[in-house]
Amino acid sequence: MEIEEVKEVKEVKEVKDKTERAQSRVGDFSVPLLPPHPPLPLLPKFSALAILAAMLLFSPLAFAQKNPAASAALSHDLSGVWMQYPDGIVPGVPGMNAVDTRTRPPLTPWGKAKFDAAKPLVGPRAIPGEENNPELRCEPDGPPKLLNLPNPFEIIQIPGRVLMFFELGHAWRTVWTDGRPLPKNPDPTWLGYSVGKWEGDTFVVETIGFNDKLWDDSFGNPRSDETHLTERYRRLNRDTLELQIIIDDPKSYTKPWVSPPKLHKLEPGWEIAEWFCVLDEDKAYDDVVRKPAGVAPAANK
Repeated sequence: MEIEEVKEVKEVKEVKDKTERAQSRVGDFSVPLLPPHPPLPLLPKFSALAILAAMLLFSPLAFAQKNPAASAALSHDLSGVWMQYPDGIVPGVPGMNAVDTRTRPPLTPWGKAKFDAAKPLVGPRAIPGEENNPELRCEPDGPPKLLNLPNPFEIIQIPGRVLMFFELGHAWRTVWTDGRPLPKNPDPTWLGYSVGKWEGDTFVVETIGFNDKLWDDSFGNPRSDETHLTERYRRLNRDTLELQIIIDDPKSYTKPWVSPPKLHKLEPGWEIAEWFCVLDEDKAYDDVVRKPAGVAPAANK
C-alpha cells in the first residue's frame, strides 16, 4: 500500500470516529440511536474524499439543522456537563440567579420568621462571624438551591429516568421518566421526589417531598415541606441549555416564585470533580480564609 493511500485511510477513519461520537448525543430514552456507518473499504483518492464530504454533510449535527425531525431528536438530548453563564447578581460571584431574588414574591409570616433567622454567607445580609448557612454544618444541598450555585452539573439520560450529578457536595438525584405520577404522601427528604416528562422541546421536572431544613438559595430564602418545584429545561442549540425554576410554596410565599430562564453552557471537556463536605477541612478553611477575610482591617494609628 502506498504511503499516500495509508494517510488517506487514516484521515477517513478519524473523521468516521468523530461522526460516530456525535451520533451518541442525538439519542435519548425516547429516540433510538442512528446505526453506525459500515466500514469504509480502501478506495481511490477521489472516491474517499467524496465519501468524507458526504459523511460530514449528513452527520447528525449538520443534518439536524436542516431537518425538523432530527432537530427534535437533538433537542431531547440534555446529556453533558453544563455550567451557568456568569451573569450573577452578586459582585465577584458567577451565576447564582437561576433562583432570582429580584422576582421573589412577598413572604408569609412563617416564611418571614425563617428568613429573618437565616444568616447567609453572601449578599447584603451577610454578617461575618454570624453565618448559619446549612452548608457550614455539612448538610447536603438540594434543589432549588443546588441548581442556583455556580458549580457544574452533569445530566445523563437512561431508559425510564434522568440522572443529575452535581459537583458541589458530590450530590446526585433521580428524575423518573417512566410515566409514574408524583407520590401522594412522600417522606420529606433533602432532594425530594422528582418525575419528568417532555412537553414538546421542553423537559419539565416536578418535585415534591422536601424537608424544611434547607434554603431556596444562598441568601436565606426559606424552603418549606409544602414546596412544589417545577424545572423547565430546553436545549436552545448544541452548546446552550435554558433552565427556568418555578417555586410554589404557599407556606413560605404569598404566591408562586417564577424566576426568569437561566442559560447554561455545554462544557464537553469538563469532568465532575470530587467535592465532598468534610467538617475538618471546612473548619480549617473557615479559620484560615473565610473568617479573616470577613474582618475589617484595623485602622491605622
